[in-house]
Amino acid sequence: MERLQKVLARAGVASRRKAEGLILEGKVKVNGSVVTELGTKVTNSDRVEVEGIQVVKENFVYYLLYKPRGYISTVHDEKGRKTVLDLMPGVEQRIFPVGRLDYDTSGVIIMTNDGDFSYTMTHPKFGIRKQYIAKVKGVPTREALKKLEHGIELEDGLTAPANVKMRSMDKKTQTALVEITISEGKNRQVRRMFDAIGCPVVKLRRESFASLTTVGLNAGEARELTTHEVKQLRVLAETGKIG
Repeated sequence: MERLQKVLARAGVASRRKAEGLILEGKVKVNGSVVTELGTKVTNSDRVEVEGIQVVKENFVYYLLYKPRGYISTVHDEKGRKTVLDLMPGVEQRIFPVGRLDYDTSGVIIMTNDGDFSYTMTHPKFGIRKQYIAKVKGVPTREALKKLEHGIELEDGLTAPANVKMRSMDKKTQTALVEITISEGKNRQVRRMFDAIGCPVVKLRRESFASLTTVGLNAGEARELTTHEVKQLRVLAETGKIG
């Protein structure tokens, strides 16, 4: 027997966290009855439905997408804005983004229908590192960069230690390019971290997700991850080292 939210994640319905939300909202039925308890366990013989549609396990797929600015990292948007799914019209599986990049941020994002994989790639305890290049207004002092490295107190808690490096600065325009690598994913975290030191982000790009980069892709393009790349990411989550 497996927990219901894990079954939904394995079936590609949603990430494990979002699957929990579907259960709590009363959108999941087991053998015809609505289930709202997260501890519920089911077997392979149980009939599971989400919003009236029977859950059938899909073959897992994994893509690397070079997200451009101007797209929402969700499956649906209530405001009718373009989503990352609009960039991948030929994919038959019910894929979703692993984590998120906000509307004005570009760069690496993984798309999959494997909820367990998404969980291990995004939960802070697995320490998957993401590198960003931020163009900021103002030139951060060394002391300010040290604050980013050691952790910044935000409204939702202290950020984990980060690696920070000044790439370049332009004293005439009072802007700077700063490289920052983090291992967690609070909402709009990088932007809020720079706001906290008085250097708001003008432009933001995710350069890498673990060992994955956008090399060979143009903005808006995607490619399927190789079996080896997926295996490397799993090993990294389990051991902290690339296998």
